[in-house]
Amino acid sequence: MSETVIENPIINSPYVPPTRHFAFDRDGITSEIVPERRKSSYFVPVPRPRKGSRQLEIPQVVTYDDIRENKQVNEIRARVDNWRRDGWPGVTPVTRRLLEHWADPDRDNKILFCQREAAETAIFLAEAASKWSGAWVNNDLDAVNAEHNNGLPRLALKMATGSGKTVVMAMLIAWHTINKVNAPYDRSYAKRFLVVTPGLTIRDRLRVLLPEDPENYYKLRDLVPAEYLADLGQAKIVITNFHSFQQRETRAGRGLHGNTKAFLNPDRPNPFQETPAQMVTRVLRPLAGSSEIVVLNDEAHHCYRGRSAQPEDGAAMIDNLTGEERKQAQEEAEHARIWFTGLEMIRDKVGIKRVYDLSATPFFLAGSGYREGTLFPWVVSDFSLIDAIESGIVKIPRVPVDDDRVSRDVAYLDLWSQIRDQLPRGGRRKSEPFSAEDLPDHLTAAIHSLYGSYEKSFKAWETSQAAAQGQPPPVFIVVCSNTTVSKAVYDYIGGWDREVQDTTVPVPGKLPLFSNVEDSRWLHRPRTILVDAAEFESGKLSDEFRRAAGREIEEFKQEYAQRFPGRSADDLGDVELLREVMNTVGKAGKLGEPVRCVVSVSMLTEGWDANTVTHILGVRAFGTQLICEQVVGRGLRRRSYAVDENGMFTPEYADVYGVPFQFIPTVAASRELTLKPTRHVRAEPDRAKLTITFPRVVGYHVEMPDQKLIADLSVPEARMVLSKADFPTVTVVSGLTGETDEHDLEKLRQAREQQIAYALAARVLERKLRNSDQDPKPWYFPQLLTITRQWMDECVTLHDDAFYGMLRLREAEAAEKIYQTISQQGDREKYVLPVLRSADPVGSTAVVDFHTTREVFVTRPDRCPVNFVTLDGSGGNAWERSVAQALESMDDVAAYVKNDHLDFAIPYEHAGRTHRFYPDFLVRLADRGDGVTRTLMVEVSGGRKAPGQTAQKAWAARNMWVPAVNNSGRFGRWSFCELRDPTRAKLDLAPAIAALYAGTGLSTFTDLMLDEEGAT
Repeated sequence: MSETVIENPIINSPYVPPTRHFAFDRDGITSEIVPERRKSSYFVPVPRPRKGSRQLEIPQVVTYDDIRENKQVNEIRARVDNWRRDGWPGVTPVTRRLLEHWADPDRDNKILFCQREAAETAIFLAEAASKWSGAWVNNDLDAVNAEHNNGLPRLALKMATGSGKTVVMAMLIAWHTINKVNAPYDRSYAKRFLVVTPGLTIRDRLRVLLPEDPENYYKLRDLVPAEYLADLGQAKIVITNFHSFQQRETRAGRGLHGNTKAFLNPDRPNPFQETPAQMVTRVLRPLAGSSEIVVLNDEAHHCYRGRSAQPEDGAAMIDNLTGEERKQAQEEAEHARIWFTGLEMIRDKVGIKRVYDLSATPFFLAGSGYREGTLFPWVVSDFSLIDAIESGIVKIPRVPVDDDRVSRDVAYLDLWSQIRDQLPRGGRRKSEPFSAEDLPDHLTAAIHSLYGSYEKSFKAWETSQAAAQGQPPPVFIVVCSNTTVSKAVYDYIGGWDREVQDTTVPVPGKLPLFSNVEDSRWLHRPRTILVDAAEFESGKLSDEFRRAAGREIEEFKQEYAQRFPGRSADDLGDVELLREVMNTVGKAGKLGEPVRCVVSVSMLTEGWDANTVTHILGVRAFGTQLICEQVVGRGLRRRSYAVDENGMFTPEYADVYGVPFQFIPTVAASRELTLKPTRHVRAEPDRAKLTITFPRVVGYHVEMPDQKLIADLSVPEARMVLSKADFPTVTVVSGLTGETDEHDLEKLRQAREQQIAYALAARVLERKLRNSDQDPKPWYFPQLLTITRQWMDECVTLHDDAFYGMLRLREAEAAEKIYQTISQQGDREKYVLPVLRSADPVGSTAVVDFHTTREVFVTRPDRCPVNFVTLDGSGGNAWERSVAQALESMDDVAAYVKNDHLDFAIPYEHAGRTHRFYPDFLVRLADRGDGVTRTLMVEVSGGRKAPGQTAQKAWAARNMWVPAVNNSGRFGRWSFCELRDPTRAKLDLAPAIAALYAGTGLSTFTDLMLDEEGAT
């Protein structure tokens, strides 16, 4: 192994594509940083211990020489990157709105780049690949699915554990649903979804995908723009575990003995078992309808069709395996068969539009007939664990690499080989008596060593900002080989009852912070819990487990009754109650909040994660790196998502014993976490009289009478500069050898000015001057051509070697500027009307309800209907705070609100595309007795207005939105005010308010702004 130790492995921002990675050599990781993104490859680096190189349980160590590039993923990634940089061309308007919303750099709740990339890849293949040199991808996927999946239309997205696969599922559901609602006859989309999980634990956790769930991700993570939230309500989603695909016994057969069934039905299909169609009907009953569905497989490595022919070279079939490995492979194969055939049955009955597989480890397993660890060939995107570590998205797992013991081996890395012969092989039902006092010394030494590290973490937490904010303590988990071992470890850590004569005496656990016994009494709220994952997933608790965890079950029932008066814990059932405890470990205010240690049986390897896990102990065999990654993955979810001064996350670590797995060797200590407080921003019910309503404008209709067109070429928006800053006029190309060549824009340079003016005038006519039936008015063309020539002569400035032909490269922008100069007898504003959203044309501040980590300003209860003004920027926008304070102190202000999560936007065009402008504040003025509702939009610019898109926003507000809404006569009187110097907000707001009361003008400028407009 390399001697490299990297103090801070985080070298990329979590919100943009990775641009750097650590290089590997033949000895492993190096400190050399390569200035480009790491390519996707078949590679799971495993460090060799500094003492020796033996790896008893993992038979083959993957080395540098085993790296194989995943060409399919890398080629798709390159096309998606180019497509993203070009603004996602070729997608529907709904899709574009979602992509822009997810990528918005000013979002409060930013979406991780790995989440965006996964969703973008799926969208690219569905909407844009055929137009973006990517048609081959879908063709290849069809071929792969025909070979491996019997034609099931599968597509796999590989994402590291802890990187947020559930968010991606929610993004895909939103994309499908909203597109389908807005284009109901488009067969590319669906609004019926089946989410399939490997167990009940994950099923419970995925309730956040249901739009009706109070903690749904669409609102909690701000995944859907407000204007589409109502559409999302049409999604129908079923979340189930794959066990539901088993064909169950029918009602008629439940009371019959097996021999009776065989006698009544010899040698014929079993009439006492569901048919495939009946199973599908049962599973999909809540979806209703008959259209195709979309399937999302979570932890999809459990779903595959084994190789029926000869195994691949180096691969094994189940019959080639022995012992425990064979038993485990048989179980996995049976689970995979049920899952896969269930999807086939659904495909045959109702049709499947697409199957999205999500997994951190989409690899074939042992006994499948494929080489273990081979990537599913239908994987189309990959954000690996090492990518996630280098971007700071997950905690960094640390394993022992050296110790001072006199041995070639690192004791707590290769733990299982030293203790396995001293532990019972069977579970509680089969084993000889085995107690906490029988644990081998090497195991108890490892427990105490790792506990010593936990104590330091716990003490740091006690004095941290996180604890002060009520965040739960760090969590220590133990993964055991069987139920006998887990019970003994659980007793050793948490305590047990010792029989003394005719009574029992509580014995405290050996680790004080985890002991459930204190002062010779059992604690009311246990600090350590015992988890039998297999029993939890099956939904049934054995008598043995009930006896082992009986006290904790009763304690949690009492606590449940206290937390939820009027409810009965018996209604949940013991297994549901314990799953609730496990699911809420590390969550404030939940049943699992006080838990500090989780002792589990064998397969607590997936489907459960708490972001408070800091220490993991493996007391079992690890035959593959896949199992290693799954176990380590339980400790990878971050606690803090606050970035530092460089826009990076702060490193967090998980210390791991007994799991031979590591990516980046590091000795750095965790810094105190920066946990931003989360505040609930909402419209207060007792402030209903302050509610502000507004129209939801999606466009404008301009119906000008057939009068002479007039151009005002003095408006600042009309001006345009052409230079080589926009486009190079000459490009030199050269190879490694041979002649060089020059590419130029000579053809555009030679274009006649009249030809250019003709093209621009035609674009203005086609896009802007239409009648109520949306037909163009060709009789205006001569006037447009004259105005265009005048505009070119008076408003276009040529710098350096620029020429008029370059206008063809900025044609959309030029046409907008020409149109902005045009009026009829100076009265164009009279003929602008708003186009309102059809579904919900009127918005209200009453709907505001979201959570934020931004700084806030507490509002006056008699001035604002919402409890907080959210302040943009890392330390809170002082300008926005100043404006809010000014508005609260002005007598003419009846109510005001920050435009955040209101879904209030001003549509405008720039460079040929429609955009949305969100003014900072809405201000309703006091009624002066005439019954007119007056509302002022306030934009806090804080500086000189930049040219281009920023200026276009203000122009659209003043010259399109305000006159259109005022002309409609339905929404009172509106005006727009732009503040450039928030330190004089009251002085500049006063004339704007006076003008709105007077009804003069469509918008208001301060004296400073008028000077700047005239000087521009």
